[in-house]
Amino acid sequence: MSLPILPTGIVGSYAMPGWLERLKTDYFARRISRHDLDEIYDTSVKAAIKDQEIAGIDIVTDGESRRDNNVDYFLERFPGVQLDRSSKKFYYDFYDSVVQGKLPMASLGLVSDFSFLRTFTERATKFCITGPHCLAKRIRNKFYTSEEALAMDLARVMNLELKALAKAGAKFLQIDEPYYSGFPEDVNWAVKSLNTLVDGVDSKIAVHICYGNRYGKPSWEGSYRYLFPAILDAKVQQLTLEFARRGGEDLDLFKEFNPPFELGVGVIDVKTHELETADMVAEHIRRALEVMPAERLYILTDCGCVHLPRDVAFAKMKAMVDGTKIVRKELGK
Repeated sequence: MSLPILPTGIVGSYAMPGWLERLKTDYFARRISRHDLDEIYDTSVKAAIKDQEIAGIDIVTDGESRRDNNVDYFLERFPGVQLDRSSKKFYYDFYDSVVQGKLPMASLGLVSDFSFLRTFTERATKFCITGPHCLAKRIRNKFYTSEEALAMDLARVMNLELKALAKAGAKFLQIDEPYYSGFPEDVNWAVKSLNTLVDGVDSKIAVHICYGNRYGKPSWEGSYRYLFPAILDAKVQQLTLEFARRGGEDLDLFKEFNPPFELGVGVIDVKTHELETADMVAEHIRRALEVMPAERLYILTDCGCVHLPRDVAFAKMKAMVDGTKIVRKELGK
């Protein structure tokens, strides 16, 4: 599918409506059935898709309404990962999970959710996968010799799922690794597990690395300098990084190291309800163009929009689209 110059998109999640939060918790309290919850999810995903289309987004996600958080959606599908179901009282809690033996190969069943997204939009799509480094941080390891060994086996199992998604038509996959910034000492082995995850997958692969977005707040601070030069060995086509909230100073790293990747540049701060203007977005993009040609830039939110009210998330998307149009016009595109 042909994309315009400077394609726009959200990193992954869209706003989580308050009514969906309550209904998710009702499910864990056994007040509604799984069948009812799945029908509610279908409705919420369709609404998220429609909002993105109306805002003018070029690459659409499913809004991740089906996900309670960026971990459990995957771990509850993982063979060999044992969950304490009683440990989750509210939808956003993490399950207490443990691995006590070698992970077997099996499908995670993600293709159906991706296919639902494709059914309800004619635009380009992106499907997001939480990466092995993040997942390994949330699992109690009672079998593998190290956290690295666990992550490598998680990647081995998930590689099969990514290949199934690519076969089903997923042209653009994003790997979410929010814990790199909290554990910079892991980056060398984390990149190795990332490469195992994406090996042989026939899709454009982006890796999203942020500073955390739990409860709409950053978990860590710092500079992306810790990624270099280790990240240069990643077998991906795009790095997706946050710049709106933190400022654009780290953009100079792309001039210093000249990485081979496209850059997904975050131009919308999802950790504030304050709205950006189109002119503010345009200025962010102009700054990114100083270090990367337009043909290798994607315009995105800093992180997921899950903690924003829906009207705020929509207005921010619209500002992102309008600001991008300003720069496209300046470029004669």
